[in-house]
Amino acid sequence: MDALGDPAGQRNGSAGGAAARRDLAVRAAVEQGLLDSEPLVCLLDTVGIRASAAALTGAFAAVTAPGTPVLHAFAVKAAPLVPVLRLLAECGLGCEVASPGELALARAAGVPAGRTVLDSPAKTAGELREALALGIAVNADNHQELERLDALVAAAPTASPVGVRVNPQTGAGAIDALSTATATSKFGIGLRDPGARERLVRACLDRPWVTRLHTHSGSQGLPLPLIARGVRELHALAEEVNAAAGRRQIDTLDIGGGLPVNFTSEEQAPTYAEYAAALREAVPALFDGSYGLVTEFGRSLLAKHGTVLARVEYTKATGGRPIAVTHAGVQVATRTVYAPAAWPLRILPYDAKGTPRTGPPVAQDIAGPACFAGDLLATARELPALAPGDLIAVPDTGAYFFTAHYGYNSLPRPAVHGFTADPAGSVRFTLARPAQTAAELVAEAGGGYGDALL
Repeated sequence: MDALGDPAGQRNGSAGGAAARRDLAVRAAVEQGLLDSEPLVCLLDTVGIRASAAALTGAFAAVTAPGTPVLHAFAVKAAPLVPVLRLLAECGLGCEVASPGELALARAAGVPAGRTVLDSPAKTAGELREALALGIAVNADNHQELERLDALVAAAPTASPVGVRVNPQTGAGAIDALSTATATSKFGIGLRDPGARERLVRACLDRPWVTRLHTHSGSQGLPLPLIARGVRELHALAEEVNAAAGRRQIDTLDIGGGLPVNFTSEEQAPTYAEYAAALREAVPALFDGSYGLVTEFGRSLLAKHGTVLARVEYTKATGGRPIAVTHAGVQVATRTVYAPAAWPLRILPYDAKGTPRTGPPVAQDIAGPACFAGDLLATARELPALAPGDLIAVPDTGAYFFTAHYGYNSLPRPAVHGFTADPAGSVRFTLARPAQTAAELVAEAGGGYGDALL
């Protein structure tokens, strides 16, 4: 059986603890009735989330000069849930926000302004004004935004650190849509365009309140050496600006995030320690204390700790292909459904009691509930034959999957439960987001304005 369909193989290796906790949680979800009224629930392993946060902070602490200011700002877009942001804040992380909505979530979670960073290529004047008034760090995306900031800073001096996002134009990875450092990326100021570097240095020198540089050269599908190359370009630019200024104007480097996640097995790779080692090799001076550091990790902190759990409603065969129709599809795994080659997910089969299902592998499609033919989580995936009432668990979905719902067919947002398991195997669930009700769906769809267009 292949790596995406072998439950036994997935439970081997260094991540065995996480897999064991997941098995306990699936069985407990059945026993405690989480699926009695809803055929789809989503689970977050809070122990795993805490472990990822500790691995990140520990990896940087191990290589950074003592006393260096380091802010690890979680990319809210990866899991826009207030309880998640609150948990990560308790673990010492801040927030990176890219919209008014994400800022509102961070504030609702109690994340201080001084531990919040605003990034977006399309900030309005109102968004910038609010951030500057609150003291939130702002990364300008382009020269026009810098000019807008000129007026805002002159009108109301701010304590907000202000930076500029640069695009090192170091190249694409395996997923074009997620490669932010290509020659034509929409993000930041390209460093290799004719005259761009000189203009950017001058723009910084003309604005003594610009004290940060920002890049985001990493994401899914990018190898560590390519990510590190972008950070090296950022450091070199900071050195150039400071040399031209004759002082330490740039005091902080926001090196973004984007550590790839392994979706093919339980193994968490690459690790934050490997990432820090790659940076240290490529940019030795990055960690010597000359600059404060900001990171913006998202997917790598949450992905491995989320599981979609769905009931198999029907099974059938069409054209000789067995099909299991489940309640998990495009609404919780949008990227996989629309780009399955780039975002393959594992499928773990369980029986109706929540026990891992075994048996001879059978190639079968795992279909979702949406009304279009492409709503498939997996095609011809070899798994033990599924039957109505069985369950499928879809791991590695804690970031950008069920946390960011897609409303096709007005399918409701599923409930999200955090869980912990004690040494004796007892599992405790805590509701982090309730399932969306039919009344809430109607209200969201303009139900209170039924006569508005008559």
